[in-house]
Amino acid sequence: MQNGSPVVADEEHTSLLAGEAVATVPAHVQELDRNFGLISLASLAITSGNTWIAAGGAINVAIYNGGPPGVLYEYIASSFFYWLIAASIAELASAIPSAGGASPHGRSVGFFAGWWNCLAWLMAVVSMTQITAAQAVSMYALMHPSFNTQRWHVSVSFVIIIGIYCLMNLYLNRALPMINTVGGFTVIAGVLISIVICAIMPHINSAPSDAFVFLLGMLNGAFSVGSPDVVTHLAEEIPKPSINIPKAILFQYVFGFSSGFLYLVTILYGINDTGSVLDSKYLFPLAEIYHQAAGSAAGAVGLLLLTFLPSFFACIGLSITASRTFWTLARDNAMPFSAFFAHISPTHHNPHRAILFCTLFTTLLGLIYALSPTAFSAFVGSFVVLSTLSYTAAILPHLLTHRRNVRPGWFWMPWPWGELVNAVACAYMLGFVGVFLAPFRVPVDARNMNYTVVITGGLTGAVAMMWVAKRKEYKGPQEVVLDPHLLARDPM
Repeated sequence: MQNGSPVVADEEHTSLLAGEAVATVPAHVQELDRNFGLISLASLAITSGNTWIAAGGAINVAIYNGGPPGVLYEYIASSFFYWLIAASIAELASAIPSAGGASPHGRSVGFFAGWWNCLAWLMAVVSMTQITAAQAVSMYALMHPSFNTQRWHVSVSFVIIIGIYCLMNLYLNRALPMINTVGGFTVIAGVLISIVICAIMPHINSAPSDAFVFLLGMLNGAFSVGSPDVVTHLAEEIPKPSINIPKAILFQYVFGFSSGFLYLVTILYGINDTGSVLDSKYLFPLAEIYHQAAGSAAGAVGLLLLTFLPSFFACIGLSITASRTFWTLARDNAMPFSAFFAHISPTHHNPHRAILFCTLFTTLLGLIYALSPTAFSAFVGSFVVLSTLSYTAAILPHLLTHRRNVRPGWFWMPWPWGELVNAVACAYMLGFVGVFLAPFRVPVDARNMNYTVVITGGLTGAVAMMWVAKRKEYKGPQEVVLDPHLLARDPM
């Protein structure tokens, strides 16, 4: 970046424009088809990020920790820091585009960063699929007042939904870019219609909060906007990733923040009884909010349908990201049976076995929801904490080495802005990992304990054991040698 503008590679940096990695590491052979373009990639970014639905789907967590006014302030505060994280991820991804993410700072750091990131995306799949399943059950409950909603109803819907998009990911690989483009349209149309309808409703009630409760409430904001690396894992499925990934991240965050903020303002404006939202018989909090806003069950179902469709498309995008990160770890020999899971289907040109494993793993996790009322909050918290740890493992060594180990890509922040953005992003992540592991309320008991610490600690322990077993065989992050004719394609 020169004089505040992004650095754009000249002839000396042709390889960077082409999307080649600059780290001095061994190379992988290009295995995945480059089906995505800039438009479909940006659509996947806003669909998988799905900021406004993620914010609404977990809004009860934020209302408990700060009340309706706190929801907006927490969202703004979280978004500010995640813009800095997104900029830091974008410049690393521009310099070292890889489906495994950019981590040029050593084998051990790459191993833990890769696994934390993969596990975070698996938690994201579980969380968003539960949100989608809860919407389906809530729509049925709204139209059948005598229906007694149970958590196992959501679990059944969860299995059906995850099975559908698993089949789509397995057998519709070439159609996925178009599917994600349609998903992007539903996200944009859904939020615009929802905002218009909810904007006419009466004002909200407020609730007091203290400083630490406000910090806890930022978990909802972090869950809503905390996916800056979603498109980086498709670096090997798009032309000119060094250029297109930063562009897609920018589009994701501009649209995500603006749509999420306007959406939160309007739905909170439509609440006339906060207590009913928190104590709702519906397992999806927006069902009660929409019921109050629309004034009828039919109106609430219509609004929920506008969130259900984008949520379903988001699940497809998240499962793509999760399976690609898992497949990349297998390709780098970071797990048992690596050769088996690194297999690419010669028929469908995608990681069939990785998709199937991720589907099975997330299904088993999702079924826990039927047994525990705190499972959803734990999955949301685990996604935020695990992704935060993975971003820290990528950005902090970059900062501590004075940003000298990575040659600039198409997008690069100059001194001192790069150092400042990286430093503030790392300070936020290091500080808030502890906050997000704290209990939601005291005294702590089995029902209100924050099980994020158990999930994060247990999974990190499992990763540590795999590192001990695989450290001699693990190849570490590697670049991908790209086919020259693919590099000549227009970035659109």
